[in-house]
Amino acid sequence: MPKTIANIEDSKQLIKASGSIGANYIEANESLSKKDFVMRIKICRKEAKESRYWLRLVDVQDDAQLENEGKELEKEATELMNIFGAILRKSE
Repeated sequence: MPKTIANIEDSKQLIKASGSIGANYIEANESLSKKDFVMRIKICRKEAKESRYWLRLVDVQDDAQLENEGKELEKEATELMNIFGAILRKSE
């Protein structure tokens, strides 16, 4: 990824959001109540959506390989959003 000021800042945010997905999922599975579980899963879905946003902002400067990798990661973030959405529908 090109090391521009924007990409550096966007990638920091991406790392925080994507790391939060896993951390909150672990917390959800260790929750003490259904309400806590639902809240953690909502946070997971929100962080997946935010990760997708930051992936869209990264500037790959017309590098086809990086662009394809970014699209694949966006697709995975969308799939995670859908998974967490399904978990929420079944939990509420």
